[in-house]
Amino acid sequence: MHIETLKVFCDLVDMRSFSLAAERNFVTQSAVSQQVRTLEDKFKRRLLERVRGRREVRLTPAGEVFYRECKNILDAYDQLNENMSGLVGKISGTVKVATVYSVGLHELPPKVREFMSKFPSAKIDLEYSRTTRVVRDVLNGTVELGVVAFPEPRRGLTIVPMASDRLVLICPPEHEFAERTQIKVKELKGRDFVLFERDIPTRKATDKILKSYDVDVRKVAEFDNIETIKRSVEVGFGLAIVPHLSVMDEEKNNQLAVIQLAEKDWIRPVGVVYRTDRTFIELTEHFRLQQKNSFSS
Repeated sequence: MHIETLKVFCDLVDMRSFSLAAERNFVTQSAVSQQVRTLEDKFKRRLLERVRGRREVRLTPAGEVFYRECKNILDAYDQLNENMSGLVGKISGTVKVATVYSVGLHELPPKVREFMSKFPSAKIDLEYSRTTRVVRDVLNGTVELGVVAFPEPRRGLTIVPMASDRLVLICPPEHEFAERTQIKVKELKGRDFVLFERDIPTRKATDKILKSYDVDVRKVAEFDNIETIKRSVEVGFGLAIVPHLSVMDEEKNNQLAVIQLAEKDWIRPVGVVYRTDRTFIELTEHFRLQQKNSFSS
């Protein structure tokens, strides 16, 4: 059994997507499936099951145990690498960062590449999760830094603002709105919408803005994953309101039409969060300051 196999399994659980886990580890989806089957054959236990009606997976009871122990092994392996690298005086080691899908997949990559170019011996352990879990993992010390949208002040938590993003309306290229460059919120009344799930901050903000303009939309589906929302809009389920940075590739490739929302309210703040009493190792401090400086510049 290889460390890489354990990492692929943990990434699959964290991201709840074979395609995203494959992309993150530079392998095919079939390779991810094969590695899971190999683990299940070895331990003679089913570790994952698919969620009926959704393209997601969840852990079985045996999988919960295996996932927890895999995390411990990967943490110990990272610590081993960090300790050995430290012997030769390099700035190296692992920065543990948790983030939400839309930020981690579409806003952090250029910042991560910049960081890695400065510290090639370093490693960023990036986990994807819901905002509530990101904040929980920061507070309990599971991860050192969190990056979330609409960060809320909380006792014991420090927030470092990053650059904000605009929320935009997306629709299929053949939709009647597709040729518009801007639209007013009142024009969305009664339209079919694909929405984030209710506990996700972007959904809460969207609901609040729509309510302030006395606009009701018709919910046709709810998802917790930005990629699923985009694909649902692409095939014609309905409209959606999403961060602009998350749909720039689809806009460029003409997979989705992106329309600016006219009102000034449609801003999505993003921030790095960490425990106020946390003492950072040198490498993590470099990463934290990079995000702070990228906002102030």
